[in-house]
Amino acid sequence: MSRKPIFSGLSRSVFDDANPSPYTDGVKKGLSEELVRQISADKNEPAWMLKHRLESLKIFYEKELPTWGADLSALDLDDIIYYARAGAGNSETWGEVPPEIRRVYDRLGIPEAERKMLAGVGAQYESEMIYHNLKKEWEDLGVVFLDMDDAVHQHPELVQKYFMKCVPNTDHKFAALHGAVWSGGTFLYVPKNVHVREPLQAYFRMNAKNMGQFEHTLIIVEEGADVAYIEGCSAPKYGSQGLHAGLVEIFVKAGAKARYSSVENWSRDTYNLNTKRAIVERDATMEWIGGNMGSGVTMLYPCSMLTGEGARCDHLAIAFANKDQWQDTGAKVFHLAPHTTSRVVSKSISKAGGTALYRGKLYVAPHAHDCTANVECDALLLDDISRTDTIPDIQIRNNDVTVAHEATVGKLSEEDLFYLQSRGIALEQAKAMIVNGFIEPIVRELPLEYAVEMNRLIELEMEGSVG
Repeated sequence: MSRKPIFSGLSRSVFDDANPSPYTDGVKKGLSEELVRQISADKNEPAWMLKHRLESLKIFYEKELPTWGADLSALDLDDIIYYARAGAGNSETWGEVPPEIRRVYDRLGIPEAERKMLAGVGAQYESEMIYHNLKKEWEDLGVVFLDMDDAVHQHPELVQKYFMKCVPNTDHKFAALHGAVWSGGTFLYVPKNVHVREPLQAYFRMNAKNMGQFEHTLIIVEEGADVAYIEGCSAPKYGSQGLHAGLVEIFVKAGAKARYSSVENWSRDTYNLNTKRAIVERDATMEWIGGNMGSGVTMLYPCSMLTGEGARCDHLAIAFANKDQWQDTGAKVFHLAPHTTSRVVSKSISKAGGTALYRGKLYVAPHAHDCTANVECDALLLDDISRTDTIPDIQIRNNDVTVAHEATVGKLSEEDLFYLQSRGIALEQAKAMIVNGFIEPIVRELPLEYAVEMNRLIELEMEGSVG
């Protein structure tokens, strides 16, 4: 029986239109120790978390902005709202969510997605989770799916054991910033040998002008367990900068499998400076599937630390750079044990003067023999004024390995376009068909509804590409 895809009615206005944001009236912009203490006090956090926040703030002030990637010189960190609560609270049923916020998520298809295909769903609006729910069958098996603020109180030992242990606050300036002002996000714990058949999802929405969002995602998959998790992100367009500096930490224990999928569609106003990393133990598998578009500047390099023998990872990603966009994305893989395997497939599309870069790191430790690594970077240029680059950093410290790196750059084939037009297909539609074929190996790994969303987002980016 056929069904209408959730995202079939997507238009740019779904993402770019904003709700009124009276809750930011009078909110002071910029960062301070007073603000950090206020965040911790509002959440009634334990002393160790406040200590962590204050240490992170100190590190943030000490570290410089990165200068090796995208140009961040125009980012004014004093013009960002680091913490704002819409006053909705965390609702147990969708009907309890305030109607003006609920309408945003209804337009994005989130409740419908929950009913049809998800084991659980969370929704964050500005700095707070406004809804979180897990189906009872998974709750009965010991799966924990909470927003991070609740997890700090309900599972303090687990959170303290793992929080920012995969990505320390000393990692870089924006990891330190995150450690100081993080708010909301998702905590997911899957017990030993539990296989969650349906994916879980969280959707993060920035609504207010000059807003910053710093959600924290912490996923722990115990031995032999299996889970798939999806994150979606968007923000409206204002013509003034916003900042997203979330953080994702995933711990995949022996023999377990985790799949993390994300579709990030921030507005052109947003600096997307996200950090994602997984520690993958013996015979475990980590899969990253991502689509990046929308934001004016992106720096994002999901990382897999293969620490146990037989561990493996797959990184599959798409980046779309349109006018005035700099998509600086890639992957990092560290082979830190023998018999580990990695595969990176990165595809980028550049249009109307946009820049898409693949920036990756592949490291094989001296003792990590019998490893296999394959990196494939494919770039598609839609015109003569756009740009693409591949910047691989490959460090091999062991001779008993198999490593392959391939990079290709191409343009739309005039022959293919002519063939499609000769069959009565309009030029713009023909271009879109070729682009969809180019990204199909990545999109097919997404659940059906999210593959539809990704294709529709690409179509929106392709509009007006003729000429």
